[in-house]
Amino acid sequence: MAVEVVMPKLGMAMKEGIISSWNKRVGDKVTKGEPVASINSEKIEMEVEAPSDGVLLDIKVEEEEGVPPGTVICYIGEPNEQIAQKKEKETKRLSLSSSKEEVAATVAIEERPIKKNRLKISPVAKKIALASELDIDTIQGSGPGGRITKADVEKELKKQGEKEDENREEARGEQTKIPLAGMRKVIAERMQSSLLNSAQLTITMKADVTNLVKLREEAKQSFEKRGEEKLSLNDFIVRATVLALGKHREMNSSYDEDGIIYHEGVHVGIAVAIKDGLLVPVVRNAEKLSLVETATTIRKLSSSVRRGEMDGIEMTGSTFTVTNLGTYGVEFFTPILNPPETGILGVGAIEQVPMYKGAELQKCSMLPLSLTFDHRVVDGAPAAEFLQTIRGYLEDPIAILL
Repeated sequence: MAVEVVMPKLGMAMKEGIISSWNKRVGDKVTKGEPVASINSEKIEMEVEAPSDGVLLDIKVEEEEGVPPGTVICYIGEPNEQIAQKKEKETKRLSLSSSKEEVAATVAIEERPIKKNRLKISPVAKKIALASELDIDTIQGSGPGGRITKADVEKELKKQGEKEDENREEARGEQTKIPLAGMRKVIAERMQSSLLNSAQLTITMKADVTNLVKLREEAKQSFEKRGEEKLSLNDFIVRATVLALGKHREMNSSYDEDGIIYHEGVHVGIAVAIKDGLLVPVVRNAEKLSLVETATTIRKLSSSVRRGEMDGIEMTGSTFTVTNLGTYGVEFFTPILNPPETGILGVGAIEQVPMYKGAELQKCSMLPLSLTFDHRVVDGAPAAEFLQTIRGYLEDPIAILL
């Protein structure tokens, strides 16, 4: 019996999934666990795997087409297996109980798709073609049944651009315009809205984390002896931030048209980079967690997000965010607020520098910190005091453990 393959639900907030591309065509053999299609939503992109061995009998949703979760996108079964028999029986039963006019209308509707010269084109491809004034009749489709896909239209646009460049004295290089969609579109809209609807200011400070680096190495050896996962420097930074938020409640707040909302719980968003985007899972009630519990939670959330396992992961409701670009060698930068939060901490790469401590010159580990805050909620002085408190915890790391 033919097996239905449905559009999966990628997170609680997902309303629609889009078929990015089909890896198989009708009639192709498939094996269980083999990717048959790529899909994306506003949050993430992933592959749909075949639930069983067989043949791809029918494709119900074309490339670039969006459908709600649970919608059948294709059927997999035995070669030459019939999957439309049930539908045909239902049509006959309805036809016998209908009037002659209804029967005639049904026949007319069923006859229309038989036109062999009907042009097949995906909705996104059609939109791009119309906006670019392309003659779609001249485009060769590479999709199932000769369907024109977004890639076909983009290929044609590229060809036309190259022809125009040949007539110019100085070529300006190849340009391909790709419409914003899925996660990239959501990020673009949220970041632009964040800058337009808040008064953002960034201040910077360096923390001497020489003692913290030593403490982490000692803790690492202890954890390895017990067979536990080691603590990262970022775990200490997040814990120090949570402790500082407990002392500076104005930073654990959000702006509202009617006033400023002070949050009782500290819900920390952890920026996690994934392919083609950025997600921010939330560590809820972080003030109630120990350093080890915080580290374990961050590790689980980050791993799940990178694997595309979104079920049960909170992506909203954070009251403060921490984003770390230290692994990329970045020092100071200007993080953008994650609305409606009042602050976001940017963490850079540690730099080894010589510093005088008293009369003695020592090698120290300096950590760059960048704090962006909403000036409508917090002024520069209290924001600086908050950043000083974080630095204090990082420079006296024993206080983080207490």
